[in-house]
Amino acid sequence: MKALFSKDDIPNDWQELLGDYFNSTDWQSLEKNLQSVLDLDPNTVRPEPRNFFKALKLCPVNSVKVVILGQDPYHSPGLAQGLAFSIPAEIAVNSRTFPSSLRNISKALALEGFGALHNGDLHDWAKQGVLLLNTALSVKLGEAGSHTNLGWKSLIDMLITALVKQKPNLVWMLWGGHAQSKLPLIESGLGQLVLQSSHPSGLGVYKTGRPFLEPGGKVSCGHFTKANQWLIDHQASPIQWVDGTWTDLFS
Repeated sequence: MKALFSKDDIPNDWQELLGDYFNSTDWQSLEKNLQSVLDLDPNTVRPEPRNFFKALKLCPVNSVKVVILGQDPYHSPGLAQGLAFSIPAEIAVNSRTFPSSLRNISKALALEGFGALHNGDLHDWAKQGVLLLNTALSVKLGEAGSHTNLGWKSLIDMLITALVKQKPNLVWMLWGGHAQSKLPLIESGLGQLVLQSSHPSGLGVYKTGRPFLEPGGKVSCGHFTKANQWLIDHQASPIQWVDGTWTDLFS
């Protein structure tokens, strides 16, 4: 049975948000391109097609509080889950395969007083209203950025534009130039908190005038604390970034 790409994989609430986008030539092009890739060899595509829209499935429109934009899924075997930055819990934090971006996210959380991540699985963030959205939802194994030109941009841009129009007071974490390129779309909405820094991966974490971690790694950009304070100020419950930490910090 061949893998299929269909709008039916997108939850109804997100389909409604996207409106008549599915009648557009942009959607038809994406649908055609993805199906061609899957027909060629679905085993080289990550995440598995059933997980392309996991971020939307775990985080309904009405529950979104925070949006973290990634670029495309991990292209190494065994990592991509359909959630930006998230990896399976069984991958040890001291493993060589544990991504540097997650390692630095964990450092930032610890510096902000939340404690370090116990593992790299961020499903619990999604269930609390953190939309972990990549700007391309698929990739070919071993080839970073390989699916960015298949048409994902039109879908993600439309989703961002529609989301900010429907939901005021969201928090957006834009790490790195690629995520920050979506700023004009986000600014079309009302009351959005935009937090920007360098990308948390590799040495880039310390670069730019707004580093994710300050050189020396002893000060964080403070995004997780700022996000929770914003949510509290707008009568929303803060995110429990690491088990059992937000209550003490924000009660």
